Amino acid sequence: MSINHKFGKALKVLRAKAGLTQERLAELSKIDYKYIQSLEGKKPSSPTLNTLEKIATGFDISISDLINAIEKIEDDI
Repeated sequence: MSINHKFGKALKVLRAKAGLTQERLAELSKIDYKYIQSLEGKKPSSPTLNTLEKIATGFDISISDLINAIEKIEDDI
């Protein structure tokens, strides 16, 4: 499994744990919800650092906390 697929699966788990829909996370992150769908989809793209920062803001955490949370989830995938 590619790192993009692992990230997408982990993002989906993290989002679900936070009780957020793709639309709500996108709204909080100030990015298009279709991009969240893309990141969690079958052919995910690589998010930029800027996108990771926006997603972290959507979760109201730091980018380092986002990466740590994603890594913990990825270990279980």
